[in-house]
Amino acid sequence: MSRIKRWINMHKKEFYPDGSLKNEARQEMLSVGMSNEAIDDYASRLKARYDEWKHLDETDPEPWPIYTAYDFFTEQEKREFNPDGSLRPEYVEYAQKIGISESALEQLEWRKKMEVENYDAVSADYAEQGINFGEQKMNARIEDSRTYVQRRRQMEQDLQNFEPEDSLPFDKNTSY
Repeated sequence: MSRIKRWINMHKKEFYPDGSLKNEARQEMLSVGMSNEAIDDYASRLKARYDEWKHLDETDPEPWPIYTAYDFFTEQEKREFNPDGSLRPEYVEYAQKIGISESALEQLEWRKKMEVENYDAVSADYAEQGINFGEQKMNARIEDSRTYVQRRRQMEQDLQNFEPEDSLPFDKNTSY
């Protein structure tokens, strides 16, 4: 999506979508004792960041991989459900043969459709803010799949880079 959408979302209380400071924000800053020079400096720094991000959006747009709810289904769920959350006909036949009731199948299908709809709604809401929800969720899944040894190596690197210990994935009582 765009960096500008994120910038606008982060600064929408103080700045207009064109990157200029709102008069109300200026008045509030003056009321708390900031000088006009400090306010102008603040506004110019943020406007410069706005212009930089806008230029980057035009010249080097961020990749925006598209992930659907189906990408997060387990292998078993992919065998049982279509991408829209409806049950596959072959699974319905199999389930009826082994004695799963029609109402239970309807309930399964309803739940999966709600899951897909919720994913789509959250993804659309995040996209309006300039955030790729699917990519965040996929990155979290990849991070969760790392092994203990990989996480420990990363933690040791974080310690060498002076990251705060409470931000590390292991217990504080662990000897490093």
